[in-house]
Amino acid sequence: MTPEHPPRSPEPLLEARPAGRHALLVELPDAERTAAFHAELLRRRAAGALPPVAEIVPGARTVLLDGVRDPDALARRVAGWEIPPITADDGDAVDLPVRYDGPDLADVAARWGVAPDEVGALHASYTYRVAFCGFAPGFGYLTGLPPERHVPRRATPRTRVPAGAVALAGPYSAVYPRATPGGWQLIGTMPDPGPLWDPARERAALLTPGTRVRFVRVEDAA
Repeated sequence: MTPEHPPRSPEPLLEARPAGRHALLVELPDAERTAAFHAELLRRRAAGALPPVAEIVPGARTVLLDGVRDPDALARRVAGWEIPPITADDGDAVDLPVRYDGPDLADVAARWGVAPDEVGALHASYTYRVAFCGFAPGFGYLTGLPPERHVPRRATPRTRVPAGAVALAGPYSAVYPRATPGGWQLIGTMPDPGPLWDPARERAALLTPGTRVRFVRVEDAA
């Protein structure tokens, strides 16, 4: 007997399509699987199992592969990949010292249902990963907060957020490498944000996609 509503086919884990003559854009359903796909690309490239690609650029839910000889062939290839999830201890970690003294600490504490002096301990208890970079040089969007810790952006953005501000917005944490306007919730301060972006260094950005990040409370590191 034919069911009245046949089961739907599972949605594909990724959608890949050419973006111009020599680029491929891969779309994924969420930030976690985007990070896992980006990590798989890097693993395969390091192992020599990926066709030549000039640049791999991750976004919130996309990864752009630029400088691809045959985007159609690569699209068919990645569609059949099995992509393992990223483990918490996958890769070296960068430790960022922070004082939890931000002006939005009380508001975040209220949303989390904790006392203001508990926000720092909670935020520093998670391990983060740079999902992608943007907005300003050296600005990394860090995933790792569980859903119950997500907070909205401020209703009214600030005209100036100081360099070193540790901030939250939606599922992301970040540290502002330079003073800019911004609408994120500010919960702390990195005493010396200089290492986040150093043009004199071979790799100017300290936080690059895929990097694991830990926040270390200054009082804990003393």
